[in-house]
Amino acid sequence: MDLKTLEIWFVTGSQHLYGEAALRKVEENSRKVVEGLTASGRLPVRIVFKALVTTPQQILDVCREANGSPNCAGLVLWMHTFSPAKMWIAGLTALQKPFAHLHTQFNRDLPWSSIDMDFMNLNQAAHGDREFGFICTRMGKARKVIVGHWQDAEVQDRLASWERSAIGLHELRGLKVARIGDNMRQVAVTEGDKVEAQLRLGIEVNGYGVSELAHLIAEASDGEVDKLVAEYERIYTVAPSMQHGGEKRASLHYAARTELGLRHFLDRGGFKAFTDTFEDLHGLKQLPGLAVQRLMAEGYGFGAEGDWKTAALLRAMKVMAHGLPGGTSFMEDYTYHFDPASPVVLGAHMLEICTSLAAEKPSCEIHPLGIGGKGDPVRLVFTAPPGPAINAALIDMGDRFRILLNEVEVVAPPQPLPKLPVARAFWKAQPDLKTAAASWIYAGGPHHTVLSQAVTTEQIEDLAEMLGVECLKIDGKSSTSCVKNQLRWNEAYYGRK
Repeated sequence: MDLKTLEIWFVTGSQHLYGEAALRKVEENSRKVVEGLTASGRLPVRIVFKALVTTPQQILDVCREANGSPNCAGLVLWMHTFSPAKMWIAGLTALQKPFAHLHTQFNRDLPWSSIDMDFMNLNQAAHGDREFGFICTRMGKARKVIVGHWQDAEVQDRLASWERSAIGLHELRGLKVARIGDNMRQVAVTEGDKVEAQLRLGIEVNGYGVSELAHLIAEASDGEVDKLVAEYERIYTVAPSMQHGGEKRASLHYAARTELGLRHFLDRGGFKAFTDTFEDLHGLKQLPGLAVQRLMAEGYGFGAEGDWKTAALLRAMKVMAHGLPGGTSFMEDYTYHFDPASPVVLGAHMLEICTSLAAEKPSCEIHPLGIGGKGDPVRLVFTAPPGPAINAALIDMGDRFRILLNEVEVVAPPQPLPKLPVARAFWKAQPDLKTAAASWIYAGGPHHTVLSQAVTTEQIEDLAEMLGVECLKIDGKSSTSCVKNQLRWNEAYYGRK
C-alpha cells in the first residue's frame, strides 16, 4: 500500500465582490492553512491547495478535474468569505469524489482593537460556510462537516480520520476481488449481488477455477521455495515436526509453494482481495492457511468460504488503517464463554487470522483440519493483544447493502489454551454479550467480520455515508429495543424506493 500517490484537494470559495486585493489575501491565507495542516504531520494523505474558485465555471471545472484525477481521493472545501451557493450547484451535481466541509477561519482570535469592516468582509467563514452548508443540504449531498480552528490538534485529527475514510472509498472504487472457487454450499450470508456491488461500491468480483491457482503453485521453483522457507524460520517459531529432518517438513515446503503461487495469481490479475473455500480444493494438497495469513499482513483483503464482501471490506479497512498501530484481520465469532461474571467471545477461524493482530512471535504449526478432505494445513498460531477494537461486517440485504459494527474490548484469554491450534482473539462485546449478540442477529449480521484495533467507528460511519450505504452500530449505549427501532427506521429510509 502506497498512500504517497494520493492527494486531498483543498478548494476555497469566494467571489469578486470584495476586489482583487481581498482575493489575493484569501488565496494567500488558504495556502498558509494547507501548509500548516501539512506541517502538523497528522494527515495520512497529502493535502494540496488546488484552487480559489469565484465563479460557477471555475467550480464546475475543478469538480470535473477531481472526478478525472486517479490520484484525488477527495476534497476539502472552505468558504473563506461569502461564496454565493447557487454558484456551487453545477459543480456539486457533477462531483463524484467525497468532500469534507471545513468550517474554520484563518484567524483564531478576533483583533479586538483593530477590527473593521475590511476585516469583517475578508474573514466571514461563519457567514459563507452557512450559505454553502444550505446548498449541500438542499441538494442532499453527503459530506463531513468539521468545525474549529485549523491549527487545533482536534480539528486536524478529525480531518485525518476523514481522510482515511476517503482513501477507503478510493480503494473500493475499482477494487478487483478474485473468488477462487465458489462460496460454501448452502450458506446464505456469503452470497450476494455482485452486479449491485459494482454499481454501489465500485468493486469488481469475478470467479476463477482452483486449477488456475494449482497450476501456478506447481510452477514455483525449488529455489524460491527454499528461500521462503528460510524466511519462515527466521521470523516465526517453527514446530519441530517441520524443521530440517522433521516428518512434516514437506508440508512446510508446500505451504511456501502455495504462497508463491497465490502471490503470482494475485499479482498477475491485479487483485487486492480474494477468497477461497475448503469445499473446492481440487489440485491442492492443503487448504491455504499460512499463505493467506501472510498476504493479509501485507494488506490483501480475504474472505473464507467465498465471502467476497468481507474480503472487500477487509481490503478497504487495511488501507484505512495503513500506518496506524493495531491490527486488522478477517475474523469470525466462533464460540462463547458464557461466564455471567465475565462473558467473552472467542474469535478465530479454521486457519486464516492476520498476523497484524499478533501480540507475540507467531508459532508456525501444523495440525489436522477435520474438514476439506486434504492434508494437514500449516498455519500461524498467536493471540491478539488487549485493547479497544471494532468488529465490522458488510451485508447484502437484497435491496441494499448494510454495514454493521460492534464496538468491543479485546482482552487476554482468562486461561491458557494449550490445545487450541489456531490464531485467536478474545473480546468483550459492548454494551454486553447478550445485547450485542441479539442486536447483531436482529440486524442480520454475518458470522464473518473484520476485526480492527486501528480503524474507528467514526471512520466506518463516514465510509458508509460516502457510499450511500446504511450503517448500524452497536456500542456501549445500545439496547436491543433501540436497535430494533433503528432497523425499522432504516428500512423506511434505505429500502428500495
